[in-house]
Amino acid sequence: MHEMDLLKIENLTAGIEEKELLHGVSLTVGSGETHVLMGPNGAGKSTLGYTVMGSPEYTVTGGTIRFDGADITRESPDKRAKRGIFLSFQNPVEIPGLSLSDFIRNAMEQITGQRLKLWDFKKQLRAAMDVLHMDAAYADRDLNAGFSGGEKKKAEILQLLMLKPKLAILDETDSGLDVDAVKTVSAGIAAYRETCGGSLLIITHNSKILDALTVDRTHIIADGRIVKEGGAELIAEINRSGFDAYTGKGAV
Repeated sequence: MHEMDLLKIENLTAGIEEKELLHGVSLTVGSGETHVLMGPNGAGKSTLGYTVMGSPEYTVTGGTIRFDGADITRESPDKRAKRGIFLSFQNPVEIPGLSLSDFIRNAMEQITGQRLKLWDFKKQLRAAMDVLHMDAAYADRDLNAGFSGGEKKKAEILQLLMLKPKLAILDETDSGLDVDAVKTVSAGIAAYRETCGGSLLIITHNSKILDALTVDRTHIIADGRIVKEGGAELIAEINRSGFDAYTGKGAV
């Protein structure tokens, strides 16, 4: 493993029960790099993200996942989170009875193993919310309860800004957002990169969310396999021509 490699996936096969969804996937993300994962519906994009995070829904049947030099292939999601991996969800869950503020504070304390001074925490939270143009009242609302799609996505990016993970996997964070919300979320992602220098693996259909970022590497996945890799120019190619050349039949 190269000393600058943060995430190194080698020949990974994984699936749900008997159905194999990833077939020998290899992908490396270096420290401080921004990578984009694109592909048609059902290609395995989200499966890869959830498998890296250690979701119990998916079973790894071959290959390895290494993070920051350690083999995490069999580790639990909470251990991976403590190592510095963050996964945003396409459809964030609602948790009535737990405020957004308390959720983030608890998560920060779990990861750092230290109690946070309330004043310092609130100051950090307010600054992060300002980046996302979020009203201060959201901090006291139940996590995602009654939030619009855009508000849920902003709450996810707020967690990203507060937790400062080494690697953020953003799964369709831009889906269902209007143009203004995409710009705000994009600015939040850029702020994460600027403030802590973390690495990004962005799963997306919408290149607009990438406007504020410098993309180092693009990966195209189809039918559970990485079929092409390149730089940011690959995103423009997909915007022009779609995925037909990689599937033989377009999106499935």
